[in-house]
Amino acid sequence: MSTPEHYAVSAQLAELGHTTIFDILEQSCSRYGDSPAFSCGADTLTFNQLRGRADAFARYLRQHAGLQPGDRLAIQLPNLLQYTIAIFGALRAGLVIVNTNPQYTYHETRHQFADSGARAVVVLDKLVPLVRKTQGATEIETLIVTSMDDYSNPQFDSSESDEVRFMQALRLGDELPAIETERGLDDLALLQYTGGTTGVSKGAMLTHRNILCNVLQAVSILKEGDVNYGGEVRVSPLPLYHIFAFTANCIASVFTGFHTILITNPRDLDGLIADLKRHPFTLLTGINSLFVSLMNHPEFDNVDFSRLKWVNSGGAPLNTEIARRWQERTGSVVREGYGLTETSPVVVASTSKTPHKEGFIGKPVIDTWVKTVDDDGNETPRGEPGEVLIKGPQVMQGYWHRPDETAATFSDDGWLKTGDVGVLDQEGFLKLVDRKKDMILVSGFNVYPNDVEDAVMRHAGIRECVAVGVPDERTGEAIKIFVSLNDAALDEAAIIAHCRENLTGYKVPKHVEIRDDLPKSTVGKLLRRVLRDEARGEAKA
Repeated sequence: MSTPEHYAVSAQLAELGHTTIFDILEQSCSRYGDSPAFSCGADTLTFNQLRGRADAFARYLRQHAGLQPGDRLAIQLPNLLQYTIAIFGALRAGLVIVNTNPQYTYHETRHQFADSGARAVVVLDKLVPLVRKTQGATEIETLIVTSMDDYSNPQFDSSESDEVRFMQALRLGDELPAIETERGLDDLALLQYTGGTTGVSKGAMLTHRNILCNVLQAVSILKEGDVNYGGEVRVSPLPLYHIFAFTANCIASVFTGFHTILITNPRDLDGLIADLKRHPFTLLTGINSLFVSLMNHPEFDNVDFSRLKWVNSGGAPLNTEIARRWQERTGSVVREGYGLTETSPVVVASTSKTPHKEGFIGKPVIDTWVKTVDDDGNETPRGEPGEVLIKGPQVMQGYWHRPDETAATFSDDGWLKTGDVGVLDQEGFLKLVDRKKDMILVSGFNVYPNDVEDAVMRHAGIRECVAVGVPDERTGEAIKIFVSLNDAALDEAAIIAHCRENLTGYKVPKHVEIRDDLPKSTVGKLLRRVLRDEARGEAKA
């Protein structure tokens, strides 16, 4: 898909002179230089330090690891300072980033590495055995290994010829000559993997233009006086391998000169509360399940929220009651955003200073066109539900090596079909009412029923399986599976144990219902919608 040239943000890009995402860091170094850019635990990187180390990493990648512009580099890390260096180093080297969840199982990791054709991976030391197991089925040639404590206890020696320690890569890069990025606005920057209700997960192709435009769109809602460029402290518990955190909490934060506090493990609520107490934070990003967990912590009311301007919720639907409780407890407003991996991701976003309607997410960001259509593709009247379609410079170029699925995702006149059902009111505010797709959203992570069902069906004792999402106050949605059995002795505990061995934690079903038979159509197709509607009805009762 081509990107139209008439958008206002394209004019802003031309004025800035940016041709790659790395140019954002160059610009911020000239403005904010020795100010802190990212902190994680006790360690901090200034903008200048980030730029210097990213440049060293880029030189290593190109001249020592032998990667060329356009090659794919997988990054399989939690939130660490090393992640930010790897991101900007890869972009400086002209590589394409493949963000990879460090919680992925063997099957999930192998698919993403193989499908992307990644030639190298930046990986946490404890995940090296997992990568080794996948290596024969992928093009991975080089493992760049880091540790949680690489800053306080740097390691430089590696035992395998195709491994290099991250800190050693920086040391080697420091000694190499300068390089040219050799990439432009319409070159790929990112393969961000997403999925669907059919088939395997697929890489959304996002260019430098897509991400840069989305950064400009996202910051357009920050009015003068609302925030202080170079003077805000943002706490980021969301993982950088998620597209929302990648764009908003990493790239956009560098653009605005924010000091971003990376939270490595948001499930460690004691540690997160300690970080909130330690830093004079003014902005916070999170999701519904995190807000619930924080408010249930015994030390929550001892955190100083007096500087907090607002909270952004993204990646999962925000429960209105949870938002109300948060504001009551902290005095700060939570504003929800809406987006997709395929849109870089921001489509709708707001702050406490922008127009807001109860029950609605907000209005589309600048240069974003949103409409709703019926099943025949006809635009629905304002106030009536329809599938949400999107146009804008942030919309992906398509799915990596999947032309048929790309074609099915776009209308004939170039609108991205989201699969979400929404309502636009007379003023242009968007409300989501359902998801046309069967995707399940657990704590901000997309869970695709086929992934769960495929893993469950690896157990010989299970005959049939259907996975659906049911409402859950903490995680937004939880996974429920309906199964019929080949082995009558199999129980719920054994099925859950099997799932834990084959699925990332957030994909493990919370509920299991065993039935003699599952409902099917006249041609034998399992009727997911029947079971989903039944399960949701029971959950609400």
